[in-house]
Amino acid sequence: MIEKRVRRVGSFKQELVKKSREAALAAVQVFNNPSITFKSEIYVVLMVIAWTYLMHSFYREKKIEYRYFDSSDGGRKKFHTTSRGAHKYWELEKCLRFKDSPLDKDTTNNLIFMINLRHEIEHQMTTKIDNLLSARFQACCLNYNNYIKKMFGNNQGIDKHLSFSLQFASISEEQIDELANHDGLPKSIQTFIEGFDGSLSSDEFNSPKFSYRVLFVPKLASSKGHVDQVIEFIKPDSELAKSINIDYTLIKETERKKFLPGRVVQTMIDEGFRDFSIYHHTELWKINDAKNLAHGYGAEIEGRWYWYEKWIKFVRNNCEKYKK
Repeated sequence: MIEKRVRRVGSFKQELVKKSREAALAAVQVFNNPSITFKSEIYVVLMVIAWTYLMHSFYREKKIEYRYFDSSDGGRKKFHTTSRGAHKYWELEKCLRFKDSPLDKDTTNNLIFMINLRHEIEHQMTTKIDNLLSARFQACCLNYNNYIKKMFGNNQGIDKHLSFSLQFASISEEQIDELANHDGLPKSIQTFIEGFDGSLSSDEFNSPKFSYRVLFVPKLASSKGHVDQVIEFIKPDSELAKSINIDYTLIKETERKKFLPGRVVQTMIDEGFRDFSIYHHTELWKINDAKNLAHGYGAEIEGRWYWYEKWIKFVRNNCEKYKK
């Protein structure tokens, strides 16, 4: 009887791992499909499912109860069920918050971001998040591949089933500028992204497990007889990295500097615009509708508005114009 139960438990765990891998593979395949325009939304939903099943598999193997229940005075467990009698299992966020979660902090941050992004996109149509958040999607995929192999063996990895997507066009400077343009992004999603990023430390934000950022430069020559790879990865501190002409093309997501209104005013005063005051600053942003997120001048984080360097430049140009 015990042997049958062990086989049943093991079989269910294997099925969870299998479904998890299928969801992850489907997520990446959809995102790489050029004919699908709703790819980011599908990717996020499928990857949340993939990670949920993976965590359930891990907890099941470790004999950790991942179903919701209440304990009676006699120590018996009363499991929570749906209206149709099915057990209620932990959602992904509960799995991540559990004290014995096997995931590191940066991977957890990436997944918490994905979960909250899913909450936002469930209720409205989104546009332009494919390029904006692709570094975080890439990190989520790499993290998944790393952990499924760590938990259940290298043979469970999904990297052997996937390859880099071929592109029909190179990226231009105009396209790079377009990646930073958030026009068309729903206000609630942009506010969420700004708020989430603002809650992270600099080390957390720049971790490749939270957002995987790479530099692409054209390789002008290759030795004959050697395999010519489209993409090569090099360490940032290597001699090759130091020799790359960074002025050529650099796509790098960095944490933006943020300024409170008083700091903006003081910056103008320090630059010689001594008559500029908080009153003038308030009038300026109101007239120019500067807190409209579409302009990209700043963001509200935990109830306080912070201005970006882009707004500093706008204020400076305005002061110089009126000084003349």
